[in-house]
Amino acid sequence: MYVVVANFVNVLFQVLTLAILARVLLSWFPMAPNNPIVSFINEVTEPILAPLRRVIPPLGMIDITPIVALLLLQVLQSVILRALAAY
Repeated sequence: MYVVVANFVNVLFQVLTLAILARVLLSWFPMAPNNPIVSFINEVTEPILAPLRRVIPPLGMIDITPIVALLLLQVLQSVILRALAAY
C-alpha cells in the first residue's frame, strides 16, 4: 500500500513541477491567454502560485514565486514521503 501511495505522491509532485516549469517557459513567448495549453497550465499552477504572490513581492520585473513554489513542492514532497514511510 505504501508503494502505491508513494508513487502517486511522486507522480503528482512531478506533474506540478513540470507544469510550473512549463508556465515559466511559456511566459517567455507571446501566446494568446485563451490557448488551451496555456489555459490548462494556468489552471493547474495558479492555485499554487497565487497565494505565494500575495506574500512574495516581485523583484523588479522578475517574479520569483515559481522558484519558491518549486522549492516548497520539493520540501512538501519529502515531508509527505517521510511521513508515509514512518506510518
